[in-house]
Amino acid sequence: MANAGRNGKNRFHLDKWQKLNWLRLIRSQNVGPVTFRQLILHYGTAEKAIEALPELAARGGAAARIRICPINDAEAEMVRCEKHGIRLVAMGEPEYPTLLRKTDYSPPILCVKGNPEVLAKRTVAMVGSRNASASGAKLAHRFASQLGEAGYVTVSGLARGIDTAVHKASLQSGTIAVFAGGLDHVFPEENRDLAEQIIDTDGALVSEMPVGWKPRSKDFPRRNRIVTGLAAGVVVIEAARRSGSLISARLANETGRVVLAVPGSPLDPRSEGTNSLIKQGATLVTCVEDILEAIGPIDDRAPGFDFEMDETANHVNETIVHERDLNKPAITDDSIRQSVIAALGPSPTGIDDILHFTGAGTGDVQLVLMELSLAGRLERHSGNRVSLITG
Repeated sequence: MANAGRNGKNRFHLDKWQKLNWLRLIRSQNVGPVTFRQLILHYGTAEKAIEALPELAARGGAAARIRICPINDAEAEMVRCEKHGIRLVAMGEPEYPTLLRKTDYSPPILCVKGNPEVLAKRTVAMVGSRNASASGAKLAHRFASQLGEAGYVTVSGLARGIDTAVHKASLQSGTIAVFAGGLDHVFPEENRDLAEQIIDTDGALVSEMPVGWKPRSKDFPRRNRIVTGLAAGVVVIEAARRSGSLISARLANETGRVVLAVPGSPLDPRSEGTNSLIKQGATLVTCVEDILEAIGPIDDRAPGFDFEMDETANHVNETIVHERDLNKPAITDDSIRQSVIAALGPSPTGIDDILHFTGAGTGDVQLVLMELSLAGRLERHSGNRVSLITG
């Protein structure tokens, strides 16, 4: 049954079987958020897309049969979620965050623990050094408290330092902690009590990873992608030149979010990254009024494609893809496939450039890219770019 969301567009609830298949599809080998959307776009339902995975991967040149998430594994994950009080929220359902849905890499399914209503409020991300100075932590606490008084919910990654200060200051006004692993794996362990406090004060814990998943180093940039995707703007307070917070700033910039940075002493290595961001055009922040002035005109109207997927009505509308034909057969002319592959290389290439270079139709190019992705031969980059994985 579809219903209206806060922006007036239709929203829907997947039934248990549909959500089980969505979970199976996103947990299958080589199926990321972009490929997931293209599969739903092409086949209409996750169930049909799952049936097509082996043939698609084989056409893409997979070295071995693609691993599809078994029904039993998906059912077991749903049981674990229920045991831990975690809700599975699918993209397009009313509780799915509006801003996050507009990003290229929005997770098809979010694991949410706590109050899902906090995801619908106005949000600001705040990130920074794990090795924060006393003044940096104090400033983060002050900004977070004042943003809460102004009606904003804060988003951060529950890390030590700045993240911790932000969450603690926002407990009463609302805060969202994004995990790199499963929601049963609080990292760092010392913030376990803080995670419980966030839930107890009507905040929320969020992750795209399954319950039981222990975070790896490469999962943290993915976590940062959700942190920035949830917010209208990202405030960086203290960040070394190679800080993970700079990854968040880059992701925010690529998705059209406002990047704000607090300047610091040139003598403090923890300020090298933030000072560099300001040189590159980030908004300089010295008080909370600077933040409110920068993000006020944006809020939930941040730029980006508004991805809509409603298989309950057998309807998908995705602005980024221009052709859709559920009955369209596989490409029979292998020259099209080879021309697309020839247009690719180890350097990221825009899909529009591939279309121009090959002269192929949008649907054909998207289908070949989907095949390559499922075969583990394609890497997707921000800005609608792709590259071929060699070797």
